[in-house]
Amino acid sequence: MAKSLLVLMLIATPAVADDWPQWLGTKRDAVWRETGILEKFPAGGPKVHWRLPIGPGYTGPAVSGDHVFVMDRPSATGAKIKDDYAKTAVAGLERVLCFDAATGKAIWKHEYDCPYEKLSYPSGPRATPLIHDGKVYTLGAMGHLFCLAESDGKVLWEKNLAKEYKTDHPIWGYSAHPFIDGKKLIVLVGGDGSGVVALDKDSGREIWKALTSQEVCYSPPIIIEAGGKRQLIVWLSDALYSIDPETGKQYWLAGYPEDAKPQRPAVNIAQPLRIGDILFVSSFYHGQLAMNLAKDKPEAEVAYRSKEKTPMKAPGLHALMATPVARDGHIYGVGPAGEIRCLEAATGKMVWSSNKPFGEKDAVFGTIFFIPQGDRWFLFTDQGDLIIANMSPKGYEEIDRANVIKPSQSARGREVVWSHPAFAHKCAFIRNDREIVCISLAKE
Repeated sequence: MAKSLLVLMLIATPAVADDWPQWLGTKRDAVWRETGILEKFPAGGPKVHWRLPIGPGYTGPAVSGDHVFVMDRPSATGAKIKDDYAKTAVAGLERVLCFDAATGKAIWKHEYDCPYEKLSYPSGPRATPLIHDGKVYTLGAMGHLFCLAESDGKVLWEKNLAKEYKTDHPIWGYSAHPFIDGKKLIVLVGGDGSGVVALDKDSGREIWKALTSQEVCYSPPIIIEAGGKRQLIVWLSDALYSIDPETGKQYWLAGYPEDAKPQRPAVNIAQPLRIGDILFVSSFYHGQLAMNLAKDKPEAEVAYRSKEKTPMKAPGLHALMATPVARDGHIYGVGPAGEIRCLEAATGKMVWSSNKPFGEKDAVFGTIFFIPQGDRWFLFTDQGDLIIANMSPKGYEEIDRANVIKPSQSARGREVVWSHPAFAHKCAFIRNDREIVCISLAKE
């Protein structure tokens, strides 16, 4: 009954309805485009539609039509998860779970054996499921790649990336979210000449492979159009690359850091960001790099880059996990102590910094996910707080906040939740290592 009412509401209401079928939403830009969203939280916090127990994992939920998808590792269900390291093989499963988005009712699950070995933070899979044309694409921490039928979870094709390409998984596991470009499923893999691989999305057949890097890291590739060409931007541990998405041919590269000798293990995590003619990346140890994109050919030159070697005190942005978001020529990101920083995109100059989301206290490696919605922002912190705020070059203004889920993992002496929410059907779908919850954000 609840499912039918949800469908009728979406049909009858003129407000824009949207899915969240992959990492960072429909356009992979973290923007929530639905309307009819509440201005402030009701007394006592937002209404909970449903909550369900699940196992640990870092994958954010994905929402497509009536379905919500998430991955977990059930062998550790209910356990206290710590920032540990699996030196020897630890037996366990990875699962892909499909629920009814309106009710939380289980629809299907796909599970497979997946021992974790030489994996730091070994609590569960990392990459958010991707739903496209009735298929679900998932990538596990050790490199198990599946294409499943959205309707029933049937395996359409599968690959073990680390085994097939004779490479090791990254120390923190495969985490760069795959994406679809035309007929291609693009994934970071690793190995000699296979840093990035394009597969046929319907068969899994290799179309091309390119680049060699000691570590492929964790940053999801993106597609941009600049200089009259579509460019696939791939950020590996040694350099930022632009390649032809149809062939894998390299257009240009920029060493990152400048000498292309990063600290090991490298921590390139945040997704590259396009702001006009600027392409921007940032990581914890080496700070920011901005490239000026040529207008008439697929080339780029350095606009600015960080020189500081002390992330905790450096100006600019030394991002860790959260992908920065751009608006009106400015970049909003999270610094080393959990503070929000606003930068001028053209120069990298810091305009302001605020640690108000964490109660005006330092939060080492603090993480905040930014979700612009209309003319304001939703922020989700690693403390499980959902915040409504205004952010502009003038500063940070908090409108309201509610704690919607409890942190359940220990990391760097703090209790945290490190999974990006999904925003769809006027709801937020949020998980930690013990449960997934659907909360209403609809305007009454």
